[in-house]
Amino acid sequence: MNKLVFSNLFHRPLRSVISIFAVAIEVIMILSVVGIFMGILNDQAQRTNGIGADLMMMPSHAAMFNGLGTASMPVADAVALRRLPHVTIVSPAIQHTELTKSSISVIYGIDYPTFNALRPFVYVAGGPFKGPNDAIVDSVQAGAHHLHVGSTIHILGRSFHVSGIVEPGKGGRMLLPIDTLARLMGVPGKASVFYIKCDKPSNATLVTREIHATPGLGDFEVLTMTDLLSQMTPSRIPGFNVALNAVTGIAVIVGFLVIFQALYTAVLERTREIGILKSMGASQQTIVSVVMRECAMLAIAGVLLGIVGTFGVRELVSHIFPTISFDITPGWIARGVIIAFCGAMCGAIYPSWMAARKDPVDALAYE
Repeated sequence: MNKLVFSNLFHRPLRSVISIFAVAIEVIMILSVVGIFMGILNDQAQRTNGIGADLMMMPSHAAMFNGLGTASMPVADAVALRRLPHVTIVSPAIQHTELTKSSISVIYGIDYPTFNALRPFVYVAGGPFKGPNDAIVDSVQAGAHHLHVGSTIHILGRSFHVSGIVEPGKGGRMLLPIDTLARLMGVPGKASVFYIKCDKPSNATLVTREIHATPGLGDFEVLTMTDLLSQMTPSRIPGFNVALNAVTGIAVIVGFLVIFQALYTAVLERTREIGILKSMGASQQTIVSVVMRECAMLAIAGVLLGIVGTFGVRELVSHIFPTISFDITPGWIARGVIIAFCGAMCGAIYPSWMAARKDPVDALAYE
């Protein structure tokens, strides 16, 4: 029977190849959407954690993800925060999202002395801001846009000189002086977040209570970095579940229809073969098994090609969009494989049932 299964698949090689590619595309669609979303999420979490703060204070209306809040808190609030016991460093910052035709960038406006004090920058080239029109970029951004110290970079419609290139993993990929970014946004003297360093990480909860007890600061949201990172899950990404469900549904439908059409046509073409098998004593279960095994072989080949293809897509995305992370995890590979395999097997149910119900006399008389 195994020899018969392979013979049937190789009898119509083009149809088999199309079926394999349909399952592969199904896997690639699912894993690519998840990989890009998870890559962006994990990269954001790593860079936020790399800032070196213990607490973040944000406006109560601010979104969880960096760059989605507005700069509405007075920078002068840093004075009150620094007076609190167990607080060693307070660094006001602005996180602003810049949308372009090709990318989404989160720009950080920082108070350099205090931001660097949280966890010092590691310079690849150059150094700190020398003036209000200087910018610092990380090595990923520099490599993607061929920047070097002294290069001109355009941010929010203005030209800036690159004063330093730093190792990635500390906040945004592009950093400006906080006063400069505040003026560009029309919010002078404002910040969208305060990064707070405690004398001991274990005092973070105590400092949070002290902040909420301070007049004028009680309405602000304060999160420990641990709590913030624990909330950075796919379900928190706006539209993630909708996008994933839509792509998964389309992918499953495509795989189902291609497998269904291929096996349905194959069953019609092998009417006499099925009749011969049944006349020789083959049971309905045997006929169903033959068709389902053919489908399983196509699905296995498809998911393997899909996994390899996904890594190829990741390399392509990394080459075209170097600043976008693309994470492929074993867990999501397993989910993608299961979804694609089950969708393909469902496409074989009706053709196998139709083959099993064929009357051997009618099948042998079929021309």
